[in-house]
Amino acid sequence: MKLPLPSFLKIRAVKITIDILLILLVYLLLKTWLQRDMIEGPAPSINSQLLSNENFQLQSLQGKPVLLHFWASWCGICKMEQDSIEAISQDHTVISIAMKSGAAHKVTQYMKDHGLSFPTINDPDGSISDRYGVRAVPACFIISPDGKIQFKETGYTTEWGLRLRLWLATD
Repeated sequence: MKLPLPSFLKIRAVKITIDILLILLVYLLLKTWLQRDMIEGPAPSINSQLLSNENFQLQSLQGKPVLLHFWASWCGICKMEQDSIEAISQDHTVISIAMKSGAAHKVTQYMKDHGLSFPTINDPDGSISDRYGVRAVPACFIISPDGKIQFKETGYTTEWGLRLRLWLATD
């Protein structure tokens, strides 16, 4: 014989479910608002210099999926994500953009202090970030082999979530 749940437990379960749904709704609305200006379609060209002093052109990477990762040295969430980006950079093409993080030597020192080796472009005035519509960091774009933005994310993203998107972006 199955005993019925007391009514106070049913009410509690309904309240918890409603709370979870409201939190999820707020999260999705916030994420949508933060991504409102992020561009879609063909990835804008980036012709810049990496912190390693090498010239870089985004178009030279066509033919393979690329993770374009915007971050900042002052961003706490970026710090939580940086080990994942480092791990992904060992297997995939990753280009990072240090948005409004100070002079190049400061960004280089930050990367050295944190054991980061992925290729990075310093964006001290936010001009590259502006062209991509990035208003909050971290922000990621997965660019497909044909040079189009296939996925965009803002906020914390798991390593496996990014790896899955890179895999899906492969033709």
